[in-house]
Amino acid sequence: MRGFPFFLTCLLVAAGVFLAARWTENGYVFFAGYVVLQYIVLAIAWNILGGYTGYVNFGIAGFFAIGAYTTVAVEKLVPLPLPVVMLAGGAVSGLLGLGMGYLTLRLRGVFFSIATLAMAVVAQTFMVNWDFVGGSAGAFTIRPMTTPYFGMDYIRYLFLLMLGLVVLAVVVARAIERSRLGDGFAAIRDDELAAEASGVPTLRLKLIATAMSGAFMGMAGAPLPFYVTYLDPPSAFSLAYAVNTIAMPLIGGTASWMGPLIGAVLLASLQQLVTVTISSAVNLLIVGLMLVGFIIIAPRGIIGWFGIGAGKRRRGRGR
Repeated sequence: MRGFPFFLTCLLVAAGVFLAARWTENGYVFFAGYVVLQYIVLAIAWNILGGYTGYVNFGIAGFFAIGAYTTVAVEKLVPLPLPVVMLAGGAVSGLLGLGMGYLTLRLRGVFFSIATLAMAVVAQTFMVNWDFVGGSAGAFTIRPMTTPYFGMDYIRYLFLLMLGLVVLAVVVARAIERSRLGDGFAAIRDDELAAEASGVPTLRLKLIATAMSGAFMGMAGAPLPFYVTYLDPPSAFSLAYAVNTIAMPLIGGTASWMGPLIGAVLLASLQQLVTVTISSAVNLLIVGLMLVGFIIIAPRGIIGWFGIGAGKRRRGRGR
């Protein structure tokens, strides 16, 4: 399916999801659905660097929280429409990803992963000591009851914005996968030294991957202050974001854009169900059990289990 028809299909599916959520006439569906959509964006964003390029990023919470704190800072300086603020959060986190990549991408394997985790710790320390955005005490954000657009409930508005971001993330991830940029990412993942010897601009491609991954994570985090209404460093930089975000592509499969999407829908939906029926404290236990189970049963994830994406890789080697 070519680019525009695929984009149109994604829009139709997104419209169907929104209408189905409205049909339930249950406000909690939008409240919980927002979290599922948020994790879809985070999982796809992580996969751009971790799945396509093979560089495992543990600093997800850092990029996500920077996007959220960008919203807090903008709200205090000059309130702007939330879509604009989301773009600002993406720009700040994307620049952070670019800077982090320039400093750390000469490291490989576990050394790069530790460096990304250190970046998140440094960012959290900075936010704890920045009183303008609340510092260690945190910051409250007043969430309007409705939006100026059609008088829509604000939680539904946040759900709709995140749904649009999911469409954008899916379309971009699929476009990367089928482009020369994706071929370059795959060459780095398969054998970076061989890619360099073949003339692939590995550092440039890795910087693009870190910037794009960070930008999507920042955009996913930007609406968070309006969703939770109170933001403090421990919650914004929670390790749960990193654990869930990495687990979802691994469960779904990292070989295709469908893997993070499937893994995020499955795991995040299950976590929301457990939160309502049992306790949110069980969420990380579910992640651990599912990861162990899939590593044993389907080490290449759900899409690898069903052979999705294998044909594309074989055709790519034969070109």
